[in-house]
Amino acid sequence: MVEARVSWEPSAERIAAAALTSFRAQLGAAHGLELTSYDVLHRFSVDRMGDFWSQLWDFCEVIGTKGSHPVVDEDRLPGARFFPAASLNFAENLLRRDDESTAIVFRCEDGRGRELTWRELTDQVAQLAHALTAAGVRPGDRVAAWLPNIPEAFIAMLAAATIGAVYSSTSPDFGVSGVLDRFRQIEPAVLIAADGYRYGGKAHDCIERLAQITAELPSLRAIVVVPFLDPADPAPSGTTSWPDFLAPHPGGRPPFKQMPFDAPLYVLYSSGTTGPPKCIIHSAGGILLQHLKEHRLHCDIRPGDRVFYYTTTGWMMWNWLASALASAATLVVYDGAPTYPRPDSLFDLAAELGVTLFGTSAKFIDAAHKAQVRPRETHQLAALRTITSTGSPLVPESFDYVYSDIAPDVHLASISGGTDICGCFVIGDPTRPVYRGEIQGAALGMAVDVLAPDGSAAPVGAPGELVCRRPFPSMPLGFWGDEDGSRYAAAYFTDYPGLWRHGDWIARTEHGGFIIYGRSDATLNPGGVRIGTAEIYRQVEAFDEIAESIVIGQEWEGDQRVILFVRPAAGITLDDALTARIKARIRSECTPRHVPAIVVGVTDLPRTRSGKLVELAVRDVVHGRAVTNTEALANPEALEQFRDRPELRR
Repeated sequence: MVEARVSWEPSAERIAAAALTSFRAQLGAAHGLELTSYDVLHRFSVDRMGDFWSQLWDFCEVIGTKGSHPVVDEDRLPGARFFPAASLNFAENLLRRDDESTAIVFRCEDGRGRELTWRELTDQVAQLAHALTAAGVRPGDRVAAWLPNIPEAFIAMLAAATIGAVYSSTSPDFGVSGVLDRFRQIEPAVLIAADGYRYGGKAHDCIERLAQITAELPSLRAIVVVPFLDPADPAPSGTTSWPDFLAPHPGGRPPFKQMPFDAPLYVLYSSGTTGPPKCIIHSAGGILLQHLKEHRLHCDIRPGDRVFYYTTTGWMMWNWLASALASAATLVVYDGAPTYPRPDSLFDLAAELGVTLFGTSAKFIDAAHKAQVRPRETHQLAALRTITSTGSPLVPESFDYVYSDIAPDVHLASISGGTDICGCFVIGDPTRPVYRGEIQGAALGMAVDVLAPDGSAAPVGAPGELVCRRPFPSMPLGFWGDEDGSRYAAAYFTDYPGLWRHGDWIARTEHGGFIIYGRSDATLNPGGVRIGTAEIYRQVEAFDEIAESIVIGQEWEGDQRVILFVRPAAGITLDDALTARIKARIRSECTPRHVPAIVVGVTDLPRTRSGKLVELAVRDVVHGRAVTNTEALANPEALEQFRDRPELRR
């Protein structure tokens, strides 16, 4: 466990102003209880889940009909149903404002930008909703988008939700096979795509790939092309340009169709690095309530705030960002490379636009630290209240960096969940201290526990499997095409019947917080002792000479040995002296079992298109096993560096 040291404490004024404080008081008053602490509130939220989620509906002023029973069959996991008699429209809840203030601010890496007011956004959503209906799209039909992170992606999602259609998106850096692996499964009625995108100072044309994709999607009734790279370019043959598709249809109030709480809203996709991606179906009501809870209570997002997350349309954090509209916040939307043209470019954006919540990844924070970016000295970030970090564990040194070099009085929330729930199991709390290296606690309504290998509750400080003991609204409806639910059950409920097994290796701290040690299917097992990969990454990331690393377990002589691959920083060579220093630090800061048997230098590490390093794919290559879906990787060519390494044969 890391040193238990407070990195930040909220002021009394900030605690008093937090929505979480108001909600706790209202919930207690409604039930004649003194909810004296977050722990007491959390216990109420899982023990009396119906009362909790019903109060959240009222507190967030959800637009819709709630019905009389917040949850039925609450002891069934899976099988519980939330708000079975409710009806609502997801888009209506996100478009609750209709005025001339700003709803979306967009910036591209090349400097282009534009803004949409709430009224302009609503008008365009109405136009597209009418256009989709005219194209024959009906409730339950799928609208697919192959778009950069641009305003049209949000408009497309909101329009699909307006008419009860199911929205699914992926980013344009996916190749033909990657797109078809996803969209072919769900048979979309409409595909909305861009002519291209920009990344790292280069324009990438998508028209040729678009033709190959649409040729393999016979379900399409319409193909709409957004002229993003060049607005003057005509739409390709057989497609309709975005302006022409919308032009014949009226704006005004969108035709919001009331849908059941558990009506399908999104299809999201697993990474697909161990087989064809799973098509995960999420409900409109479940996503709305989960995100309202996370945004308003855990991230303290307020009307008029400016919320930014660095994401692509192929990552669940895009869906998470979109939901901030339901809190009447302005979305700050960026498309391009995060460090183009300089390592501090995203902080330029935050300063210029007055960002209040800055969402990023642990890898970005570590990279900024190593690049010696010091926004506290160079940028005016007075509006910034919250930094959220996800994608991988945030190491203790990154907590130090945020508070010393970015902003001293910011709520740093390390958060973790996944595409599977399109939300968080463990998350921040703006009313309690942030401890160095720790996630603050379990999210409200999420009965998170840590299990030892024998299935018993793990003691404080001991790592184990992250499970959830009770149902929650954003559990998937299932997987697309999994008619009997067998694949869904196998993914989450087979190892611990009646519990959700998430696949993270995690430990509870003495403060009620959590530390994540990596994916449980990637844990190391030398000598029969399970080790989380994050423990090793934390030590390696302390070296300025190492840009990034990946660690696996190699089966060897009837046991397993730890293999560490490192990508040295520019101008650095991995020599015996550096290798010895790395091993010495791991030994002194962890245990001898953590010390890698072999340290190997490489020039690149494979990652998914959302930037996550893929330990399992490297492990498969090292062991001579096929990686079944390299299209899911942003740089599949990097895998070749790990094949038949002579160092690993001795």
